[in-house]
Amino acid sequence: MAKKDLSLKYLGVDCLNPYFLSSSPVGGNYDMVAKCFETGWGGVFYKTIGMQAMNECSPRFDQVNKEGQPWVGFKNMEQISDKPPEVNFEAVYKLKKDYPDHVMVASIMGGNEKEWKELAKMAEQAGADLIEGNFSCPQMTYKGMGSDVGSNPELVTKYSQAVSSTTKIPFIAKMTPNITDMVIPAVAALEGGAAAVSATNTYKSITDIDFDNMTAMPVVDSKSSISGYSGAAIKPISLRYCAQVLQEPKMNKLAKKNGYDFGHGHEMSGIGGIETWRDAAEYLVVGCRNLQVTTAIMQYGYRIVEDMIDGMLHFMDERGFNTLDDMIGVALPNIIPAEELNRDFKLFPNFDTKKCIGCGRCYVSCFDGAHQAIDWNEKKRKPELNEDKCVGCHLCLNVCPVEGCITPGKVEFKEGVKKTSKDEIMKHSQHAYD
Repeated sequence: MAKKDLSLKYLGVDCLNPYFLSSSPVGGNYDMVAKCFETGWGGVFYKTIGMQAMNECSPRFDQVNKEGQPWVGFKNMEQISDKPPEVNFEAVYKLKKDYPDHVMVASIMGGNEKEWKELAKMAEQAGADLIEGNFSCPQMTYKGMGSDVGSNPELVTKYSQAVSSTTKIPFIAKMTPNITDMVIPAVAALEGGAAAVSATNTYKSITDIDFDNMTAMPVVDSKSSISGYSGAAIKPISLRYCAQVLQEPKMNKLAKKNGYDFGHGHEMSGIGGIETWRDAAEYLVVGCRNLQVTTAIMQYGYRIVEDMIDGMLHFMDERGFNTLDDMIGVALPNIIPAEELNRDFKLFPNFDTKKCIGCGRCYVSCFDGAHQAIDWNEKKRKPELNEDKCVGCHLCLNVCPVEGCITPGKVEFKEGVKKTSKDEIMKHSQHAYD
């Protein structure tokens, strides 16, 4: 494999690689962050620092399974740091001194404009490379903090301005997904002087129900509360938010106006369900320039970064990317509005009867959940496609348990449309399942 390079610049700061700890329990003291740096992480968004240490509940975690798969989703009722700001900023200072090649991002959260300014000054004095503003924690016990701010564009602008007017360190606004349109507060953040945004924080949730106590999990003295949801389950939604923000033209214009245009436009940090190199690659090709991880570390430990680094290097080699800059954002132009999709043709599924194990899942799913376009040959115990009914939805392909048994088949153009190249349609469709 030819030498590949995972180093890059993020908001003008040199990064060994794009893999960072997100602001969370995985990076809340000196020893934890030192270990993560020595394992190979490029940087850390240190656990959010406030003016007061938080009083936490116990227990405060829950996880969601599906068909034996561990940690599909994870619920977290923990707030920001339970240590006073002096202790946290001392750790930030010492970490930057001891690990100068790694990036220290001080995540902060104030309750008013004065607190945001004071925390920003302390972050600067501690030697932080970057500052992230937590506008998004969904389970704060103090009103007017966390996601209460992130869902209020006026406050997002006000507090972004408070920090950016206090320090020259680039300020990153961490977005809440608990909102209809993330573009609005993202634009508001940059209008207040922020350098960029990161997305997303956790999603407000109720996970499992405990029937003995008749409340949600985790149970705290027979009660529970709505709180943040993370893990693999949220990745599709978080990717969607990242793409929408990155496709907003105002973000690039405002980044340039604020002095943070380094030739790449708005430089976003992606968060949500990153567990493997492939998850990381998806955020990068959508346009994120920095990646944050928590839940996978809580499950598997810091050493997952070794697989993420190795896997990304092999992926780059296979695809001909020499640097991360070669791949960042390449998928974004191909994510288009629904009304612009080509609806002129129908792509039939193709059944490989030699690979078919006769389970009947495609038949059942098509009959009960789609268009009754698959007939079942009882004698052969094989599915048979009814092209007159088939709409080309590919539900059958998605439920089939045998890899390569059902694949994209022939193309049929709809009546009265201008026909394009069937070969091109087939080539692009087949690639999606290779």
